[in-house]
Amino acid sequence: MHVASLTIELHLPSVHSLKEKRSVLRPIVEGSRRRFAVAAAEVGRQDAWQLATVGVAAVSSSPAHAREVLDAVERFVWSFPEVEVTSSRRGSISDEDA
Repeated sequence: MHVASLTIELHLPSVHSLKEKRSVLRPIVEGSRRRFAVAAAEVGRQDAWQLATVGVAAVSSSPAHAREVLDAVERFVWSFPEVEVTSSRRGSISDEDA
């Protein structure tokens, strides 16, 4: 089993309230879950209007497939013109590491 994670830092320049922030993030988080069968959530900066941290995790039988899924999720996030990706980080865990 291989678990790959992706943490994406976002800037939301046109957002002026937490309610507006949720309406921008919802299609990203829920769309990632639906389209790519991953776990996704806002994992940081919940109180900041124009900043967000989104975490995504994929579980697969091969590390290559997990990376491919996260590559697709990252492209999906970049496709939203109302957000700016400021950084992204990846991590992985394998039961072969234990």
